[in-house]
Amino acid sequence: MKRVERLHALSEMLRRSGARGVSAERLAREFEVSVRTIKRDLDALENSGAPIWSRPGPGGGYGLAVEGSLPPVSLSPAQAVALMAAVSAAADAPYADLAAAGIQKIMDVLDPKTRARADELAHRVWVNALPSSSRATKSALEEAMAEQRVLRISYTSGDETTTTRDVEPVLFAATNGQWYLVGWCRLRNAMRWFTVSRIERASVTRTACVGHSIHEVGEPPANARPVLARRG
Repeated sequence: MKRVERLHALSEMLRRSGARGVSAERLAREFEVSVRTIKRDLDALENSGAPIWSRPGPGGGYGLAVEGSLPPVSLSPAQAVALMAAVSAAADAPYADLAAAGIQKIMDVLDPKTRARADELAHRVWVNALPSSSRATKSALEEAMAEQRVLRISYTSGDETTTTRDVEPVLFAATNGQWYLVGWCRLRNAMRWFTVSRIERASVTRTACVGHSIHEVGEPPANARPVLARRG
């Protein structure tokens, strides 16, 4: 399990533990890592704004403050299917696997009548998703973006030349049916757009990005927008 996935699963486990909390030792066993790693993960979650509490001593542990939990979410069958369709049609999108897992959690808690109607409607929506990049490559890209660490990739360009590059990830972008990793290429010393399907291999290094911002990418297309588009 990549760290970004483990952090998400860790926050969910803390949320489910409620007021009881859960010990670092139990968390370490659950995720098959050391207690030291779990405590680093807890620090990372707390630094990201998660309202984590800790209780020392025998019977102590860690938990997530009630105010940090989301209230129950109710979806109509059409809304549930809309989420499934969006993720299924974009299997190569960043974090698509995590999105699918999140949707499954929502489906699991729907009332039986709504779930049955959503299941029936879902059979009436077909998608023809294109093959996506390997899970290992996608995980590396997602982790490097989330953690803002330098990514080492093996990339084959349009003229079939393959190079190894260290890239500081800045954003993911989708245009004309393709997903791109946009980042600062240390080989070219410039901002570059890398077609994700042309990234043969990728690994996350221990080197932190120096802070290149999305403003260095240039002017986005007129119809471009972040995936989180708040309505006023």
